[in-house]
Amino acid sequence: MRVGIVGQKDNERAAATVATVAAHLGGMGVEPAVDEVTASQVGGDWPAEAPPVDRVSAPVEAMSETDLVVSVGGDGTFLFAARSAGSTPIMGINLGEVGFLNAVAPEDAVAAVEREVRDHRAGGIETRDVPRLGASGEEWALPAALNEVVVQGPRRGHGGGASVEVTVDGSVYTSGHADGVLVATPAGSTAYNLSERGPLVHPDVPGFVVNEMSAAESMPPLAVGTDATVTVRVENADGGYAVSDGRVRQAVDPPTRVTIERAADPVRIAGPPLDFFAALDKLE
Repeated sequence: MRVGIVGQKDNERAAATVATVAAHLGGMGVEPAVDEVTASQVGGDWPAEAPPVDRVSAPVEAMSETDLVVSVGGDGTFLFAARSAGSTPIMGINLGEVGFLNAVAPEDAVAAVEREVRDHRAGGIETRDVPRLGASGEEWALPAALNEVVVQGPRRGHGGGASVEVTVDGSVYTSGHADGVLVATPAGSTAYNLSERGPLVHPDVPGFVVNEMSAAESMPPLAVGTDATVTVRVENADGGYAVSDGRVRQAVDPPTRVTIERAADPVRIAGPPLDFFAALDKLE
C-alpha cells in the first residue's frame, strides 16, 4: 500500500503532523509519498524511524497513483490535494478554524490513518462521493471544482461587471448586469457562496446552487439538481474570467458562453463523517 500525504504550505504544525503520520506508516509497512513542497519544509521534524524524506518525496500530481491521500491543513489544502487525487480516496486532517472538508482532528490523525490502512488491507476503503463541477467554453475546460465555479466580468465592483444571461437546461433563469454568477456544490455552499448571501446546503442534499453576484436586479439564489446544465452567457464587457475553486482561472472574451455541469468524477472522501452542524458553530 502507498499513502500520499499533502501538507499545508509554510505551516510548521502541518509539517510536524506529516512527519508523524509518515513515520507511523513506515512502521506499518506502508510506503508514504509526501508531496515535494511539504517534504522540503519538514526539515528537523522528520523522524529517524521514517523512510528518508528524499526517498518518499513525490510531486503532488502523483497523488492519484496512491491508494489513499491524506490532506493535512485547512480546506484550502484539501482542495489543492483533491485536484491531484483523481479517483483516489482522500481524508482530511483539520488544522484550520472550521474545516468543512476535514473531519479528523490532528490528535486523531495517526489512529484515523491506521484505520484506513486496516480497511484497505481488509478489502477496501469506504468512501463518500462528493460531486464536483466542470466548466467549459468552446475551446477550453477548467479542472473540476469541489466548491464552486465563478463566471465574472474583468473585475468586481463599479464598472467591472458584465451583462449575463443564465439558463438552466435551456430555460432562461435570469439576465441583467452583475459582477458575475456563482455555481456552488453543497460542499462549496459554506465558502464563497455563503459570502454572496447564498444558502447553506447540507452535504446529503443532491443539488447545486446558482447565485448571482451583486446583480443590478437580482433573482434569489436557485437550487438545481445535480444533473442540470447551467449556461452563463457573458456580454458587454472588455473581458472576463471563469474560475474553478478560486484558484484556476480561464480568461474569456465576451460575448461568450460558459457551460457548467456536474463533473464526471466525484471526490471520494475517506475517514469519519463530518459533523456538519458542529462545523457550522465555528462560522463567525
